[in-house]
Amino acid sequence: MTQYIYIASPMRLSKGSFGSNSVSPEQPNVFRNQLDFIHLYFENNYDSKLKRRFSYSPHFSYNHQVAAYSSHIPLNLQLKRTVEEEKCLTILYSYLEEAIQANGVVEYFTCLSGKEDLALSKKRNVHWLDIKKPYDLVLEDREFWEITF
Repeated sequence: MTQYIYIASPMRLSKGSFGSNSVSPEQPNVFRNQLDFIHLYFENNYDSKLKRRFSYSPHFSYNHQVAAYSSHIPLNLQLKRTVEEEKCLTILYSYLEEAIQANGVVEYFTCLSGKEDLALSKKRNVHWLDIKKPYDLVLEDREFWEITF
C-alpha cells in the first residue's frame, strides 16, 4: 500500500512539484540522474468536476489540504538514511516551514492510502522551533501533529 503525507491549514497551501532538477527549462522531463528526478508533488483537495473541496481525513480541522506521496519518506521504524530519503525530507521540511510561517499553524498527518479514517496511533502538538532538522518530521503510521509557530 502507498504511504501518503497530508497537510492541512486555515489558508491555501502551495500545490505542484517541488525538488525536481531538470537539465533545462526547455527539457523539463530530462534529468541528469535519479536524484535530480526525485521530488514531492503536492496535490490539493479541490475537486474541479464537483467544484468543491473535500477532506482527505476526518481528523483535519482545516479546509485547505494537500497530499503528497514518496516512497523515500519513511515511517519511524523504516529509516534507511539514504540520499533520496534525505532529499525528500528536506523538501518536506522546507514546504512545512513556508506554510507555517505563512499560516501560523498546520496539521501534519501520515497514513497508508485508504486508512485515513482509522483511529490515530498518536496525536501531538508540536512547536515548529522544536523541529530542528528534516529527520524530525518522520512519523509513525497514522500519527497526527498540529504544528504551531
